[in-house]
Amino acid sequence: MTKGVITTGDDCQLVWQQDGEGDKPWLILSNSLGTNMSMWAPQVDAFAEHFRVIRYDTRGHGQSGVAPGGYGLDRLGRDVIELADGLGIETFSLCGVSLGGMTAQWLGIHAPDRLEKIVIANSSPFMGPPSGWDARIKTVMANGVASIGEAVVERWFTPEFRENQDNYADILSVLKVTAAAGYSGCCAAIRDMDMRRMLPLIETPALVIGGSEDMATPPEHTELLSNGISGSETVMLKAAHLSNLELPDQFNAAVLDFFGFA
Repeated sequence: MTKGVITTGDDCQLVWQQDGEGDKPWLILSNSLGTNMSMWAPQVDAFAEHFRVIRYDTRGHGQSGVAPGGYGLDRLGRDVIELADGLGIETFSLCGVSLGGMTAQWLGIHAPDRLEKIVIANSSPFMGPPSGWDARIKTVMANGVASIGEAVVERWFTPEFRENQDNYADILSVLKVTAAAGYSGCCAAIRDMDMRRMLPLIETPALVIGGSEDMATPPEHTELLSNGISGSETVMLKAAHLSNLELPDQFNAAVLDFFGFA
């Protein structure tokens, strides 16, 4: 395991960690809104058998820098490119959940030459209306992310998972300590995003993973992605929003099968 920091062109520091060695292909993991790279703990060992795995904290999250103002999805996408450049990685695959899946879409549209494959999990090309995100930003900036923590995490998992999993409290604690400015900056990126008409531009082989119990990005959002990305593969898991945490074995199997490592 190797850890480090790269500095982006707008002087924001991104913290990263590598697992897996040798000459294996590269796989970058991009976390969801309100989490950090620890969300990938159930995936790392399985993925590192086949990849050199890079996890990073999205700007405004975890140990990465908190740039001021609203972010755009183009900035989050360029962060991945600059991370890869800083590590000397020419081409890579990317797996992202929720906001990370939106970053994967942006890369598929704008940087296909850097990509081998993408996995878009529990995500959407559009999450309107903007007024809802403006209201969330206002609340978070006034009262902190902890003020919405319980309500948000309840939508991330099924009741069965919330009742029976010890790590539920850990996930909630990560959300509650997320910087208000960083969380709000990424909310602005989601608010201003609409990639529905651009999905046909994605020619990179894509796997779309949805959750049948997902209230944040319901199955119809998965269908938008599946129908919009020509030739994409789709897997629907009986899980809510963070399916990689709720059903890690099934999530891992779906991803590894997509990459030909079943």
